Amino acid sequence: MSITSLLLNARNDPLIAADFRLSCVLFDLDGTLVDSAPDLICSLNKALQVHGFASAAPEIIKPLISLGAVAMINGSLNGSVNEELRADILETMLDHYQNNIAEHTVFFSGMAEILKVIEAQGLKWGVVTNKRERFTNPLMKALSLTGRAACIVSGDTTANSKPHPEPMLAACKQAGVKPQECVYIGDALHDIIAGKQAQMKTLAALYGYLKPGDAPETWGADALIESPEQILTWIASNLCR
Repeated sequence: MSITSLLLNARNDPLIAADFRLSCVLFDLDGTLVDSAPDLICSLNKALQVHGFASAAPEIIKPLISLGAVAMINGSLNGSVNEELRADILETMLDHYQNNIAEHTVFFSGMAEILKVIEAQGLKWGVVTNKRERFTNPLMKALSLTGRAACIVSGDTTANSKPHPEPMLAACKQAGVKPQECVYIGDALHDIIAGKQAQMKTLAALYGYLKPGDAPETWGADALIESPEQILTWIASNLCR
């Protein structure tokens, strides 16, 4: 089924959102709201070089970003180092990233405008990410988003991270909304699981950092989104109910 068909079905199928009142749009951060891959890959390669390894190819590492820095390191080294050296590489990578948090990170095409439209509609929006507060908060500040977001929940804000629903519920508490009034947009299976467990609508961002073998059509999301612009199509179809 095409993306257009999915969106039309979402608009016309009363089982999907006939009684849905949209109040808040929640985003995963890396791979959904912003394209942070250039900075993350740069920091990884800097760390690899410091510790005597060759740089990793971006096309190999980019799909691993949603799984975190350790997965990125493992993917670049194929498990060929001991745990102590792996920990040293991780520390170097994270230190470099923290000190260069937004050198090359940008919004995905059209996303800045989408946030403005969401705000103009009187909707709240926020971020729920597995990225740690150490990185999330400076990045949101660097992109001038801190004061605009109704909620910011990181991977260590709550005791559990996605796919557990706890961070989703914490975001709702911060924003002052009910989970059933939210849609969560993410580019990984754990995003969709977390949103569904919190009783939110969910959109799978196909433009994000999908891994080889991912099958987002099987994740159970309410719609598949090929480009950020289609988020507005989905929002409009639900606001007009």
